[in-house]
Amino acid sequence: MNDDAWLIESFGANQGRLRAVAYRMLGSEADAEDAVQEAWIRLSRADARGVENFSGWLTTIVARVCLDRLRWRQSRPEEPSGGQVPAEPVSAAAEDPEAQVLMAESVGSALLVLLDRLAPAERVAFVLHDIFAVPFDEIGPTIGRSTEGSRQLASRARRRLQQDPAAPEIDLPRQRRVVSAFLAAAHNGDFDALLALLDPDVMFRADDAARRMTGVPDAKRGARAVATDFAGHTQGAQLALVDGIAGLVWAPGGKPRGVFSFRVTNGRIVQISLVADPDRIQQLDIVTIDG
Repeated sequence: MNDDAWLIESFGANQGRLRAVAYRMLGSEADAEDAVQEAWIRLSRADARGVENFSGWLTTIVARVCLDRLRWRQSRPEEPSGGQVPAEPVSAAAEDPEAQVLMAESVGSALLVLLDRLAPAERVAFVLHDIFAVPFDEIGPTIGRSTEGSRQLASRARRRLQQDPAAPEIDLPRQRRVVSAFLAAAHNGDFDALLALLDPDVMFRADDAARRMTGVPDAKRGARAVATDFAGHTQGAQLALVDGIAGLVWAPGGKPRGVFSFRVTNGRIVQISLVADPDRIQQLDIVTIDG
């Protein structure tokens, strides 16, 4: 395979993740697509030979493109595209089962709105670290700061988001650790570990398509009941970002068939939602990630 063919194939393999990174930074699907295309133009003019972490290098290029665009339009408000932001926030106490299932999905969209209130460098540092787990020593050169400087920017962004009265819980690194631990415990059939991760009053919800596909009930409450259903029964599930929030996806043959979204409060899982409706899955921004 010649260099051009390798470059095209490698870029294509990373394109989904790059688009997700750009979307979280820019808040618009169209702008994200433009940023990825601009990154390809920059990449085609660069010498990629000898790059050890090609995926990380591509993420850096896209992040720099997004940072330039954020700085350019800093004074102009943006509206996320895709129609996933509800007109009014969904109440955690909603009685409608479908509203409960949509709760975790809306968290990702609500976060996107809040990100627009950050300064460009804050947003880039926060998105790269808290959502995509990029280490600070790689973020620093991307935004022209030291490792410690980029750490402080992400921390400041986190504090600003947490102080917003409309903010969901946005300790994304902890949320990601909890979901990752849940997947490991479920894979291993570790009932006690699952109980430790679940709130005693945890609620599990499933949409109609999931009930037809798996036979699960539409709702189940309580840590022991939920842990019993999940212990040893998550074979094939992968850790993923679902609208920017850690979740799980079951994707046989690479096609998502079921998506689990999680709400985490104070380090414990308070709600798990399973979506299997193909139309709704298609509307979700899903990026599988390493455990």
